[in-house]
Amino acid sequence: MHIDPTGERRGTPIVIDVEASGFGRHSYPIEIGFVLPDGHAFCTLIQPEPEWTHWDSSAERVHHIARTLLLQRGRPALEVAQLLNQHLNGCVVYSDGWANDYSWLGVLFDVAQLSPRFKLENLRALLRDDEADRWHTVKQQVAQERGAQRHRASADARLLQLTLLRLRALV
Repeated sequence: MHIDPTGERRGTPIVIDVEASGFGRHSYPIEIGFVLPDGHAFCTLIQPEPEWTHWDSSAERVHHIARTLLLQRGRPALEVAQLLNQHLNGCVVYSDGWANDYSWLGVLFDVAQLSPRFKLENLRALLRDDEADRWHTVKQQVAQERGAQRHRASADARLLQLTLLRLRALV
């Protein structure tokens, strides 16, 4: 599969989402999902490292991922970092929570002792001002049309990608 690594401004971008143990200094990534331009989705749970102990129960109420599930079914951080580099090598990847996702990806790659081979950008950079003004309304419409979805990283990334495509179709 060929992916346009430039993250073309008006093409279909790669969108990534990261779920985390909470917010703040000691939080860490627990699930990463992304959607490619062709709609192919990737999602994986991340097994907490021994030093990753922070757990915010209010975050768990949002993402519905129990720490025990991560311990049972999560992939090791090194494996996840390697998979991200394999799938996203040389690409520009967009996030709607750039500051948090950047930090959590940093935590993942630091513990894996690897560098990301992709560039993370703010999804807002793809939006014109008129599109940014309509973003939340269109996102809500797309979410309602899709019906109930699990709050998971790949489902969230797909919602963001579909919202962007809908906004562009309204031009």
